[in-house]
Amino acid sequence: MNGRRTVHFIGIGGVGMAALAVLLKDRGCAVSGCDLSRSARTDWLESLGIPVALGHDPAHVDGVDEVVATPAVARDNPELVASAGRVRMRGEVLAEIVNAAPDSIAVCGSHGKTTTATFVAKLLLALGEDVEWAIGGETGDFPVAGGKGALVVEADESDGTLALYRAKTLVVTNCDYDHPDHFKTRADYDACFNTARRQSGDVVEGERLAPLEFLDAVDAFAALAPHNRKNARAAVEVALRRGHSPEAIAAALPEAVASLPDRRFQKLIDGVYTDYAHHPAEMACAVAMARQICRGVLRVLFQPHRYSRTKALLSDFPASFALADEVVLCPVYAAFEPPIEGGDIADLYKATREAGVNVKLARSCEEAWEHARNSMGIEDVTLLLGAGDIIALAPIVRRGADTVLKKILIGHGSNTWKSDLNLSVEYVKANGPAGESGASLLAAYPSLCPWMAGIPGTIGGWVKMNAGAFGHSISEVISAVKVDGEWIPAEECGFGYRTSAINGEIQDVKWRNSVCEEGTPADFLARRKNFPPGTKGSVFKNPPGDFAGRLLEEAGAKGLRVGGAYVWEEHANVIVSGPGATPSDFLALSRLMRNKVLFKFGIRLEPEVTGIA
Repeated sequence: MNGRRTVHFIGIGGVGMAALAVLLKDRGCAVSGCDLSRSARTDWLESLGIPVALGHDPAHVDGVDEVVATPAVARDNPELVASAGRVRMRGEVLAEIVNAAPDSIAVCGSHGKTTTATFVAKLLLALGEDVEWAIGGETGDFPVAGGKGALVVEADESDGTLALYRAKTLVVTNCDYDHPDHFKTRADYDACFNTARRQSGDVVEGERLAPLEFLDAVDAFAALAPHNRKNARAAVEVALRRGHSPEAIAAALPEAVASLPDRRFQKLIDGVYTDYAHHPAEMACAVAMARQICRGVLRVLFQPHRYSRTKALLSDFPASFALADEVVLCPVYAAFEPPIEGGDIADLYKATREAGVNVKLARSCEEAWEHARNSMGIEDVTLLLGAGDIIALAPIVRRGADTVLKKILIGHGSNTWKSDLNLSVEYVKANGPAGESGASLLAAYPSLCPWMAGIPGTIGGWVKMNAGAFGHSISEVISAVKVDGEWIPAEECGFGYRTSAINGEIQDVKWRNSVCEEGTPADFLARRKNFPPGTKGSVFKNPPGDFAGRLLEEAGAKGLRVGGAYVWEEHANVIVSGPGATPSDFLALSRLMRNKVLFKFGIRLEPEVTGIA
């Protein structure tokens, strides 16, 4: 792909895309790109003469010869659609450049390839060689691509394009099964690496390299973590096979390994580190490094990357947390994948809980960090793990945002779920009649809404959620609601099925002169199942024209258990908090229940319990 061909990159700000764009520009192509937002990397590209447009517009690809994309680009991306017949995958183009280079070194492997490729490039430079590189990560002032000379690249196996490589030298750091979205079996994964091995010239197998006595005297090598000593050893092997002496390598190595690529156990602030690790083997290494420097509580915040990986490696993840004192799991970063059964964060929470790990479940990465920030002691260490948007926490951590106390009025909704994370939340029960138990209303007005007998919650909660039963709703008997000191007519409250448009504190209610002739509270109570203690009533609302309980039962929700929480055997829409149950157990179980219905019927149940959405 040389000469004055015009090439446009969709998502050029991505680390691998930016590196490839620089390679093509240096080979004479007219390169342009676009991304959703500007970044330090897009600014860098523009400083090199590569224009970057914001957003995705079909006009960006008008007249270009070829368009480069990755599997992460949605199939309905307007630029991709407009580029039909001109699209090439990033891995395919990079392999073509490597194969055309007279002196190429491709670094591949399940783990450590970014670090190893960086060590190789920097070591050869320090040894006086002319080097060109394209690597999937910055290292301080060492950018993702640059230079002239022997070509060092990081070769990605995730989409199978590793099998296209015919490098002069191929470095294989290791081979642990990964990327189940593309490789359905371990055999498929191994076959991809084996094809690259057969097609390449000299092959350096990182896991098979013997120790070198002269490296023991290099302090910079000895100071590396064990997995990074393996990465450095592979780089040293490349240099030895290129004819460099042990003495020269020993002198140059400290410069080559002085710093790691970004997000490789990177310190954000005192006591807080981030690492790109998202495979169990990588995570175990990062947690071990954190354990070595932690003198207090080691808290790990982890965001899984892709549903397919979460499902395929589910049984391997819990052991990677073995050295942590507490683990907080965040929702899965989907990348381009739709949800799949068995790959939800609730599935990982359940497996981790059953493995005996002290684990909690967050509803977002931001919530997980709020818990860590509020919990950290002076000797504690917090480790942020994952390859998804958990990285967006980095500026928040560095900024040290002030804690903002959030007040949640219990009267705003019945059956409120309260997190077991250390959040900046104060639960306040509404004052006045609205804060009273619904049972008091039935005691005072037994004929007003007898069908509500046995339903938990406050009067304000009943009103806010328009609670009901037996075909009735509380809005039937309301004439006005007092909210933040102002009376609002019932017809302006936006009442719907188990919902309302009421914002603010519900303080009082005016009732209609209504009498139910269908029975007394005792009659309705006799018809209702006797809920066991430790429930919050119905977990999900009934979808239009159906019943949540029926859907959950047919989907197999009965018998589900997470920790001390379980689905009631008498009603599949009720969770019982048994001995040892935690709020995280309840949250995870509710997600598993919802997913059962989603994957069987294609219906996404809406929660009736406030807080679990």
